[in-house]
Amino acid sequence: MSRRDAIIAYADQQLPVYRQIALDIHARPEVSNYEFFACQRLSEQLKAEGFAVTVDVAGHRTGFDARYKAQKPGPVLVFLAEYDALGGLGHACGHNLFGATSCLAAASLKRVIDEVGGEIRVYGTPGEEGGENGSAKGSFVREGFLDDVDAALCVHPGDRHLPTTPSLGCAPVDIEFWGRSAHAASAPEKGINALDALILVYNGLNALRQHLTPDVRIHGVITNGGSAPNIVPDYAAAKFYFRAATAPRLEEVCQKAQRVVEGAAAMTGAKGRLQPYQNRVENTVLTPGFDEIYRRQMASLGVTVGAAQDKPGIGSSDVGNVSQVVPTIQPSICITDGPTPAHSEAFRDAACSDKGLQTIALGAKALALSALELIEQPDLLAQIKREHAENVRKQGE
Repeated sequence: MSRRDAIIAYADQQLPVYRQIALDIHARPEVSNYEFFACQRLSEQLKAEGFAVTVDVAGHRTGFDARYKAQKPGPVLVFLAEYDALGGLGHACGHNLFGATSCLAAASLKRVIDEVGGEIRVYGTPGEEGGENGSAKGSFVREGFLDDVDAALCVHPGDRHLPTTPSLGCAPVDIEFWGRSAHAASAPEKGINALDALILVYNGLNALRQHLTPDVRIHGVITNGGSAPNIVPDYAAAKFYFRAATAPRLEEVCQKAQRVVEGAAAMTGAKGRLQPYQNRVENTVLTPGFDEIYRRQMASLGVTVGAAQDKPGIGSSDVGNVSQVVPTIQPSICITDGPTPAHSEAFRDAACSDKGLQTIALGAKALALSALELIEQPDLLAQIKREHAENVRKQGE
């Protein structure tokens, strides 16, 4: 049996196991930092597949690191696994399928890795949707988990078959002000109004929009504006997202926002602070040659991947953090019968439908075969790495 046939046969053979895992995770949705069941379900399956697994990694109690290394040397390839749900909506982004697909891809590639050489890893990365200790891929990058990795692969459920598409970087921040309380009627002159400072920031950021490039998005909410109308608020707080198409531009937006906060503090006398409340999400650096490998493998499996979108994506994903440091693909795999928005009840239902569950094997085969091609063709992998490095460099232009 050829290596290709061995991968395909194993993915088909193991599909019932991974279907059930995806259904079990779908039935027990968990948000960022609380994906205990999903983490255990996936990591235990990888142990059964012969991987060495460590849980609670990179500062994330529901993260895991699974590895299998062949005796024969070769590249290090990592499959990224997501498994968090949306609060109130459950698995309306299909991450129950995402995690199962990546794990099956790794297990399928393992059937031939001893022959071709190299190392397979699966990184279980919590909180892609954000939330408590969210956007774990940023932690994996920061803590060095990608330092010796040659390439990263994953596939995301969608309503079309598409290559990896652009996404915006996102900086989630808390903006807080501390003032001094006083009676708002009898002694307002003794107070320092923290809410006034925060409103100045809110309006200042709105004014800033007209001087930013079209890709930039700024949106936020006031989470604390005081306790009573007759008390000068001594504390006020807001949460904001700053988004941009490139890492340098996102940093520029954050610096401008910092100056707005400093200006409001100077105007009111309140003490202000802007700081991240979870990992910054970076924009996705595309490596079209890598996606072409995936497209070719999907075609060999009888599936046509559509054309890339020309305009930048309007959402954000922490797969971008990984793409900043190693060649990365995250194409979309169709789990619906027509256009269906993500983060909707209809998409949640698709994530446990028969069509959605069948994509676990399809995605696993395409990812594993793409990884195999990189292992078998060192010159191709080197070319992909050069293309990626150039595209990372061009972000600053």
